[in-house]
Amino acid sequence: MKRSQGLSLLAVSLSCIALSAYVPGENLHSQGIPNISDTLIDEVNRYTEFRTASLESWHPKKKEMLIRTRFADTQQVHLVRSPIGERKQLTFFKDTISAASYEPLNGDYFIFEKDSGGDENYQLHSYEFKSGALSLLTDGKSRNTGGVWSEKGDQIAFESNRRNKKDMDIYVMSPASKTTRMVAELEGGGFSASDWSKDDKQLLLTEEISINEGYLWLLDIAGGKKTLITPKKEGEQVAYNRARFSRDGKGIYLATDKDSEFCRLVYMELDGKISKILTPTLNWDVSSFSQSWDGKYIAYVSNEDGIDKLHIIQTADQKELALPELPKGQISDLSWHKNNDELGFSMETAQSPADAYSFSIASKKLTRWTESETGGINTANYAEPEIVHWKSFDGKMISGILYMPPKKFTGKRPVMMIVHGGPEGQSTAGFLGKLNYYLNELGIAIIFPNVRGSAGFGKSFLKADNGFNREGSYKDIDALFSWIKESPKLDADKVMVTGGSYGGFMTLAVASNYADKIKCALDIVGPSNLVTFLERTEGYRRDLRRVEYGDERDPKMREFLEKIAPRNHADKITKPLFVVQGKNDPRVPEKESEDMVNVIRNSGTPVWYLLADDEGHGFKKKKNSDYQFFATIMFVKKYLLGENG
Repeated sequence: MKRSQGLSLLAVSLSCIALSAYVPGENLHSQGIPNISDTLIDEVNRYTEFRTASLESWHPKKKEMLIRTRFADTQQVHLVRSPIGERKQLTFFKDTISAASYEPLNGDYFIFEKDSGGDENYQLHSYEFKSGALSLLTDGKSRNTGGVWSEKGDQIAFESNRRNKKDMDIYVMSPASKTTRMVAELEGGGFSASDWSKDDKQLLLTEEISINEGYLWLLDIAGGKKTLITPKKEGEQVAYNRARFSRDGKGIYLATDKDSEFCRLVYMELDGKISKILTPTLNWDVSSFSQSWDGKYIAYVSNEDGIDKLHIIQTADQKELALPELPKGQISDLSWHKNNDELGFSMETAQSPADAYSFSIASKKLTRWTESETGGINTANYAEPEIVHWKSFDGKMISGILYMPPKKFTGKRPVMMIVHGGPEGQSTAGFLGKLNYYLNELGIAIIFPNVRGSAGFGKSFLKADNGFNREGSYKDIDALFSWIKESPKLDADKVMVTGGSYGGFMTLAVASNYADKIKCALDIVGPSNLVTFLERTEGYRRDLRRVEYGDERDPKMREFLEKIAPRNHADKITKPLFVVQGKNDPRVPEKESEDMVNVIRNSGTPVWYLLADDEGHGFKKKKNSDYQFFATIMFVKKYLLGENG
């Protein structure tokens, strides 16, 4: 793609930067962004040094675990041999490792997943402990995801679009012999391998049509025949999530919203009949679960108004075990050790970045395995999240998560409004990382709205922004402006809106529809027109997105999407705009941002633009993320707070 003249002038502009200014790498191209002084970097640098650690895999025999954390520029695989023990780095790549899993018999090697420059064409690799040898297991070009180990532990099943770059077929690989074969040629990008049968002759497949609709299939590995487990009924949409065979192989555990507003944990017979509802009184989604290896326990996480809660039940009688009180936050990566006693998981709170933990059923003891650095900052008194609600235009109640600055900041506080992506995502309570700088040093309140279309509030709410209902979510933000105006704590005259991916689209929509109610906006990898987005996004995800946004090939829908496209209303964006984009983004291609920037610049509205050559859908490399953070602080100080200089 031909780059605009402004971006090609970077080399010239760098020669004019003073020695006291921070110079970005050649991979970063900026327009409109002022020089970043060393003084600013010294002031905020500690907020760039937060680390996180996520549990990836237990060793099958030892009490050791693989985690992902960052010591240098990207998240890599590390070995932890004991609680709060040394984190031994095992992989050293310039790109982030996205997942890792021990070989499940002896733990002699592990499999990991990595893309290149954010292109999301993930490749599977192996690392052998004895030799330290690294091996590429996939073709190096296509998109390869998943990696479910067989019962015998000698094979993995995964999805790949290597056949035509669009459809995700199912493959089975023997990592030891490095042999791979296709076992199912499928149509669409929504199929994934969920689990192996007890005899390793069948695979349980999940077919996702949308977040609201899916199906379960049994695939005969030898012959390639697939059999539908869950029936398709005219006019009915049911979600089937995270399906796994029971340990005895006689049934399936899964989360589903069948006959319910929320995704409940259920037990399904192999003929598709639900015979047990394990969470009958829970009126919230089950977001994840994990069985113990002996099948006696199931741990699950419920998402309750944006706050995660951990539960463990006995499968025999569904009795819930007593657990220690955990702080408000996010819980993920549930994984049982093969000793059937210890449940591992990752947890983050408002006061603590994500770390790996385990809970012992026998001792009822919670053990912390990692203690991630916080840049030397004492985070113990960081703001607790507050769940707030407001009424929208049609009477629907909308919720958000509000963080207030310390009490040293008096009077009504400026507001940073951060809209999540998805669109079917959800903002949940957790550690804010760099965002704590805005709270603690600049006194800016931060609110994360969960507008209609967000997950976690029932399937009716989830569908409420689909297709021709898209503008309802805009009006939810308009109602939030009114709520802010009525709040004695918040300054309605100083509001900034920002978000990434679909949150970036919402940012542009708000900036073009409600320019009089904001001071500025920051769009991160957001589409500027859903028609061109659907035409440009990668083929393997296009049909999934059409279910949510509407099919741009339909003339009426196309007309509607063009009508509401922020790029077609750029003349209404009269407040300063900052746009951030990764050149290798397969979801929201660079052209979506470049078009928007060029139109805004021609209208005379101040616009900053930051493009990274080595990033995709959001910045993952620390050096790039830091520069984005420094530039954003300057943008916030100038346009939200009205500071000079």
